[in-house]
Amino acid sequence: MNADAIEEGRRRWQARYDASRGREGTGGPKNRTRTTLSGDPVEPVYGPRPGDAYEGFERIGWPGEYPFTRGLYPTGYRGRTWTIRQFAGFGNAEQTNERYRTILANGGGGLSVAFDMPTLMGRDSDEPHSRGEVGHCGVAVDSAADMEVLFRDIPLGDVTTSVFCMYLVAAERQGVDPRVLNGTLQTDIFKEYIAQKEWLFQPEPHLRLIGDLMEYCAARIPAYKPLSVSGYHIREAGATAAQELAYTLADGFGYVELGLSRGLDVDVFAPGLSFFFDAHVDFFEEIAKFRAARRIWARWMRDVYGARSEKAQWLRFHTQTAGVSLTAQQPYNNVVRTAVEALAAVLGGTNSLHTNALDETLALPSEQAAEIALRTQQVLMEETGVANVADPLGGSWFVEQLTDRIEADAEKIFERIRERGLRAHPDGRHSIGPITSGILRGIEDGWFTGEIAESAFRYQQALEKGEKRVVGVNVHHGSVTGNLEILRVSHEVEREQVRVLSGRRAARDEAAVRTALDGTLAAARSGANMIEPMLGAVRAEATLGEICGVLRDEWGVYTEPAGF
Repeated sequence: MNADAIEEGRRRWQARYDASRGREGTGGPKNRTRTTLSGDPVEPVYGPRPGDAYEGFERIGWPGEYPFTRGLYPTGYRGRTWTIRQFAGFGNAEQTNERYRTILANGGGGLSVAFDMPTLMGRDSDEPHSRGEVGHCGVAVDSAADMEVLFRDIPLGDVTTSVFCMYLVAAERQGVDPRVLNGTLQTDIFKEYIAQKEWLFQPEPHLRLIGDLMEYCAARIPAYKPLSVSGYHIREAGATAAQELAYTLADGFGYVELGLSRGLDVDVFAPGLSFFFDAHVDFFEEIAKFRAARRIWARWMRDVYGARSEKAQWLRFHTQTAGVSLTAQQPYNNVVRTAVEALAAVLGGTNSLHTNALDETLALPSEQAAEIALRTQQVLMEETGVANVADPLGGSWFVEQLTDRIEADAEKIFERIRERGLRAHPDGRHSIGPITSGILRGIEDGWFTGEIAESAFRYQQALEKGEKRVVGVNVHHGSVTGNLEILRVSHEVEREQVRVLSGRRAARDEAAVRTALDGTLAAARSGANMIEPMLGAVRAEATLGEICGVLRDEWGVYTEPAGF
C-alpha cells in the first residue's frame, strides 16, 4: 500500500476514534492515565511512519476498520476493556450463588455456569450416574426453581450469562423483562461431535433446535447471542492452533448457512453469533491466531455470505486460558502459565476473558485460587498498560508472518471441508449449505476426530522425546512445593439435590407439567419453533431431564461411529 493510501486510512481511523471518545472508560476504570509507567505519553494506535509505504498494509489496516485484523473498535480497550467473565459452578445452586456474588463484588462482569454431567446429558440429578460427577463438573441445576436460587440477589438485567430457558423464566419471576436480558449461549453442537462428546441426538435435530433459537432470539431478545461457536474444546482435545481456528470458523460458517436457510437476514442474525477460543501457552502463535480469526471471518461474511453491515462482519470472541496447559506437578507454575496466556488473549484483542485457577487441573477452584485467577486479569488491566494501545504488536514482522501463515493454513482446511461436502452432495446442494454438508460428512466419517487425534499424538511424542518442554513435567523437576489444598465437594451435595428435586416434583402441578411436555412433543412433530413450548415446560417446573426425555423418545439417540 502506498503512503498516500496509508495516510488516508489513518485519517479515517482518527475521525472514528474522535467520534468514539465519549465512550472512553465505559468498560473499566475512568480517568486512566495514558502514559508509560515512567510518564511518557502513548498514542492509542501505531502504524507506518508518515510518508512510508507498507506492502500489504490493507491486510493489517487500522482498528475498527475492515478486515478488523487489529480489532473491532477504533478506540481499542481505551473505549471498552474486555469483560472479566469467570467460570463458576460447584455443588448446589446455593453454594454457587455465593461464589457468583463474590465474583461480581470483586469486579467480574459476566457469569459462566458450569453444569454437572447429569445436566449436560439431559438427565436429572436423581437418575443414576457415577459418583463424583457433581463435585468435579459443576452445579446441579434441574429446574427453573434451581435457577432462581442460583441467581438469588443478582439483578439479572445487569449481568450477562450463558444459560437460556430456565434463566429466562427465573428473570420473569424476578420481575425482569426477558427482552432486556443479555447473554451468550454455548449451543454449538458441532464442537460436541468434533471434540467434547456431549450430545443427545443425531446432528440434524440439534441443528433444528439451534435454528429455532436463532429465530427466537432475533425476534424476541435481540441482545441475546444464541450461539457461542467454540474452539476451546477443540484445542483442548489436542488440535493445533490452525486446526482450532479452521474447525471453529467452519462451524461458524455452518451456523450462518443455517440462519440463511431459515430465511433470516444475515445482517440481523450474524451480530448475534460469537466465538469462544483457547489461549494456549505459545504466546505469539496465539496472538496471531486471534488476529487471523477476525480477518478470515470478516472476509467470508462479506464476500461469501453477503453481510453488508460492519457488525455482521465482526468476530466477537471470548477466551479462556488453556486448561490443558495446567500441570498437577508444581501447580503454582500454573499462575505464570495463566498470566502469559491471558496476556496473549488481550494482545490478540479478546472481548471477554476467563483465567483458569492454579488448581483446576486437580479440582474445581478453591476460593483463594479463584481470587488469584481474577486478580491476574485485573493486574493486566490496571497495571501493565496493555489497554492503552490497540494491537500494539501490529506491524511486527514475526506476528504478521504468523498471522498470514495461520490464515493460509486455515483456508486449506476450509477447502478440505468443502471437498468432503461435495463428495456427499456432488451437485453442491444441501438443505442448509455446502460448509454444513462438509462438516456433517466429516463428523459422520470421523475425519475431525482423526485429525485432532493425530495432532495430539504428534505433540505427545515430542513431549516424551524432550523436543517440547514443560516445566515440572519433563524438565526442572526439583521443587519445595508440598501438596496443594484443593476444594472438595461432599457427596452430601448430590444427596441434598436429589431430596430438593423430589420435593419440588411432589409439590408441582403434574397435569400442567404433562400438558407442557406434550406441547413440546407436538412442536417437535409439527416442525413449529420449539422455544416457546420449551419455555412453557420450564414454567411448569418440568425438569431438564424430562424435557430432553420426550425429545429422546421422539428423535432417538446418537452413537458415534467407531474409529481405528
